[in-house]
Amino acid sequence: MINENKNWFLKGLRDGIPISLGYLAVSFTLGIAAKNAGFTAFQAMLTSLTNNASAGQFAGFTLVAAGAGYLELAVMELVANARYLLMSCAMSQKLHPSTSLFHRLLISFDVTDEIFGVSMSVPGKLNPFYTYGLIAIAAPGWASGTYLGVLMGNLLPVNVVRALSVGLYGMFLAVIIPPARKSKVLAGVIFVSMAASFAFTKLPLIADLSTGTRTILLTVLLAEGAAVLFPVKEDEEA
Repeated sequence: MINENKNWFLKGLRDGIPISLGYLAVSFTLGIAAKNAGFTAFQAMLTSLTNNASAGQFAGFTLVAAGAGYLELAVMELVANARYLLMSCAMSQKLHPSTSLFHRLLISFDVTDEIFGVSMSVPGKLNPFYTYGLIAIAAPGWASGTYLGVLMGNLLPVNVVRALSVGLYGMFLAVIIPPARKSKVLAGVIFVSMAASFAFTKLPLIADLSTGTRTILLTVLLAEGAAVLFPVKEDEEA
């Protein structure tokens, strides 16, 4: 069992390298936002280690810079990060039923979009040590990028910082394309989700909602529709 967990952890480390590199690039801009809010490099890095939340951190730094109160900051973080509740629910079903509460709590600490996507792509039930491997290499990448962003982010041209972040989108494509090629249903759901996500940014009223709220709404609608139209039997899932 120990060797098996070790192998899963090492596999997670390997698969998490693209995530870490993408985080390192993207969090440069986060470091710039932290610096503008008055954070030191160490404080910004500590924030990223304890709250790996991308959009939530950007929103938090913006509110801190504006002098917002604790209650306003807490409400904003709840709204911006609410989509992680849905991801955590999905991952809880991906784990083997015998997985202890201790492991579930550890995984819940860092359920990001990328770690969730890669973890869910693992065939069969998810070994928590695989996700630990992802977190072990991805979280330092996010924190290091934030630290460097505070120190030298303003020295890099904006176009360079934006170009570096493209690697993260490439990783997402690597996650969704292989399973989509094997399943026409999954490919159709991905296509519909992309089209609907774009439409949600243009539709009246819906476009005014926060990114996190739109993501939750879209996820619930698509997941419910796919579950009703294309149900997966438990034996097939196993």
